[in-house]
Amino acid sequence: MPTRRMALGDRVLPTAHPGYGSILLACVAATTVAGLDEEQAEAFLPFLHEARNGLAVPRRALRFRLQVDTEGLAYSRHRLLGEGEGLVAELDVHGLHPVPQLLGVVMAAAALAAYPRQLALRAIETAVERPGVLPEGITARWLTHVQVTPGPAPAAPGRGRAGDIWWGVPAERRWAMEVLGFSPDAALGREEVLRRFRRLVRLAHPDHGAAHGGAAERIVELGEARRVLLHER
Repeated sequence: MPTRRMALGDRVLPTAHPGYGSILLACVAATTVAGLDEEQAEAFLPFLHEARNGLAVPRRALRFRLQVDTEGLAYSRHRLLGEGEGLVAELDVHGLHPVPQLLGVVMAAAALAAYPRQLALRAIETAVERPGVLPEGITARWLTHVQVTPGPAPAAPGRGRAGDIWWGVPAERRWAMEVLGFSPDAALGREEVLRRFRRLVRLAHPDHGAAHGGAAERIVELGEARRVLLHER
């Protein structure tokens, strides 16, 4: 399957004591690191160490393409909330695809200034050493009701497994739909797929103002997504 894509959107990561930004990143890391396969797990620590000096994008990491452009990507938002006398990590992990969340955590930490970056990366490294264990006094709430740590997740009425809106969509088809910016319930007629493909190719082309770096790869990815959805050979 072609390299998947991910990017960071808007973020607010307070780093003054007690470092709520680092705590949030650690929570996301602890609840998603188990989603790495063997090859990705082997590559993750070198990637984490490289982030100490910041990360340049676009680039590839763990079979994903890290970029700035958010066009056509699914959107996740994680928050750390004060409730009563404790903290709740509100996690928005789409389906059973936690790897982009973990990469986003490292990208977000790498974007911080030098000192808070080191604190955040240290918190992430500690979290990945203890999968599923959140910092003391913090509980998790999954917005999409798809838990990646042990324990039952609450089901949502009228939907498939654990309320995941992508449940039942094959991984390759889901990837293609997300590349072209379709929602899981979109009607994928041939003309609509072609119309979306042509628009995104135009936006990705440097002649129309897109950056030269990564344009060719993006266009190839769009073509592969079109092929998957139209069952072309």
